[in-house]
Amino acid sequence: MSGERIVVIGFGPVAARLVEDLLPSVAAGVIELTVLGSEPHAAYNRVMVGEVGGGRKSVDAITLADVDELRGLGVDVRLGATVKRVDRSRRHVVLQTGDTVEYDRIVFATGARPVLPTLRGLNFAPHVEPELPAGVAALRDLDDAGALKRAIDARGRVVVLGGGVLGVEAALLIQEQGAQAVLVHHGDHPMARALDSDAGRLLSARLCAAGVQLVPSATAVAVRKEEDTFSGLELDGGTVIEGDLLVLSVGVRPRDEIAAGCGLTTGSGIQVDRKLRADTEDRVFAIGDCAAVDGGRPSGLIGPGWSQAAWLAGYLAAHRVRNPFLDGPLDEAAETRLAAADPFADGVPEELPGAVLLKARGIDLAAGGTVDVDLWDAGARRVSVWADPQQGRYVKMVTEDGVLTGFVAIGMPRTAAELVLLYERGRELPADRTTLFRLDDAAMSAEAEPSADDVLCRCSGATHGQVAGARDAGSTTVEAVGSSCRAGTGCGGCRDKIEAILAADAGRDALVPARGIAKAVVPDWGP
Repeated sequence: MSGERIVVIGFGPVAARLVEDLLPSVAAGVIELTVLGSEPHAAYNRVMVGEVGGGRKSVDAITLADVDELRGLGVDVRLGATVKRVDRSRRHVVLQTGDTVEYDRIVFATGARPVLPTLRGLNFAPHVEPELPAGVAALRDLDDAGALKRAIDARGRVVVLGGGVLGVEAALLIQEQGAQAVLVHHGDHPMARALDSDAGRLLSARLCAAGVQLVPSATAVAVRKEEDTFSGLELDGGTVIEGDLLVLSVGVRPRDEIAAGCGLTTGSGIQVDRKLRADTEDRVFAIGDCAAVDGGRPSGLIGPGWSQAAWLAGYLAAHRVRNPFLDGPLDEAAETRLAAADPFADGVPEELPGAVLLKARGIDLAAGGTVDVDLWDAGARRVSVWADPQQGRYVKMVTEDGVLTGFVAIGMPRTAAELVLLYERGRELPADRTTLFRLDDAAMSAEAEPSADDVLCRCSGATHGQVAGARDAGSTTVEAVGSSCRAGTGCGGCRDKIEAILAADAGRDALVPARGIAKAVVPDWGP
């Protein structure tokens, strides 16, 4: 029988991972794969767009696929292919050009688009691609990266609207690269959803020390323009913050309008079950930032998207759509036996609660859960705090029945790493909380050394042992390590750790497991 025709709508980082993991099935003739990307570029890591704009990375360094290589391997990759609609009854995709692409199964990997605030001077229609005026960027694509780079090269004044983690990262990057960053945000301090007031005050102080100008408790109302180019951001009190570029960082929303147009259930994304199915016929799937799994919301993180892509690739390779006329009917007993033996029966693993990590040079910050709990009025919860503002250090932990339900750590990287692990795995904290506060004490550094099996890259799941093994096998750069085991190819938050391992003695084997390194399989066209 011919290969099953699978069409992927979208060619972002999650779609690239799905394509990569489907390559063995394409080579075996089990799957005929078509990828429809609306951009003229091959898949690239959107999380790193700001790094390109800041001059830290090249476009090649964040590119995740080689289109010519994929085509040579049998994948039909179409760039600049904008999908107009999906006809599920005829099982084909209609492009803006009028061409149609037939499918047996289809995967929506359409991602998310930036939320545009309701400001005079912006087209803020919710379900269309944003039409931003000159001088306004959202740091979601390579055009935005180009706009940021021009502003930085000119040592301009860049106004960042939005005080979440991405806005803070952008402001710090802009300031570090020699331009002037102005961070405008609601609330008394940045990252208000993740930090309590004391942590927020410390973060504000660290931002000011880095040279970032803060405009707190602000409500923007309009974009000022001169000759159709951004010139300033107007606040509700009439104040105008002048600038050469406005960077919008106020969130994203799933691109789910094509799915809604073909009758799929949408809301906070395309609604899928734990097998990532958006229909009842096992033909339509969704992954990444456009997919709302089991009634939840898209995480917005690259790690969970990659996990979904890897799971779905295995599922599609192992499960063809059954044709009752060719395959024959299944009775209830046969269906039960097949389900019991199916490793994919339980669906994609449930996402663990995610921690927020600030990826910025000079400021170590991690947070998760709810920390806005009063030290003396915690009720059944237990609150522990350690603070040294003059040294830029602060840790707060909130537990229920010994289990960590919220934390924030600033300036304490070892403590933060342990708290992230405890939080994401739902483990109990030691009865003596001070042992965690002391992890950053140099005298305890040997105790805190990670093991080979500890995860280093949260996005890809690569371990310390895999990175050390890549180093010992000859990898001398972060990019080479990424090609070997995918570490460092996601959000970039583990780059410093990888560089530290690479700088260590190449002969050291303390982190290499005795049984050898389990190296991830990636094709030669990887970054």
